Amino acid sequence: MAQVIRCSWVGDRPHLIRYHDQEWGKPVHDDRQHFEMLQLEGAQAGLTWETILLRRDGYRRAFARFDPMKVARFDARRKAALLKDSGIIRNRLKIDAAVTNARAFLAVQREFGSFDAYVWRFVGGEPKNNRWTSVHQVPATTAESEALSKDLKKRGFRFVGGTIMYAYMQAVGMVNDHTMDCFLRRGEK
Repeated sequence: MAQVIRCSWVGDRPHLIRYHDQEWGKPVHDDRQHFEMLQLEGAQAGLTWETILLRRDGYRRAFARFDPMKVARFDARRKAALLKDSGIIRNRLKIDAAVTNARAFLAVQREFGSFDAYVWRFVGGEPKNNRWTSVHQVPATTAESEALSKDLKKRGFRFVGGTIMYAYMQAVGMVNDHTMDCFLRRGEK
């Protein structure tokens, strides 16, 4: 049986294989999924994606299954409880940012009809298909991720720097950064 070739960052860890094969780079158009990935990518700041991915269920439980309306209503008592929750990264700034971002997310939904309609404008409405032959070619940030970052910050979002936004754009399929040898790019020339 032939070995499946994946992007080299995946390695042989089952949780990363599952995430890569089933989620990473697939276009997202559901606002709750957008909110989840925005929050998880922000939580990743200064850490590895694997650290956050292994706590994803804890984040889902702690942050009301990423319902932005519920998270926007978290008060000081609820945030204090989250600081004691071992299922997530207990960082006061990131917890506060999650609540702030939920409120800003709802404002974007009101203005644009959906967060999805807002965010996809930064790539012209369809995925940008890169053609990297090695993960070493993949940039940490792009003009699009910097523009998204700048606009989100203007709207009050936090933990949304250019590098974090590029990781978000990869995760939600706004950019396709699967390397050309990855089985998910099979058949492309």
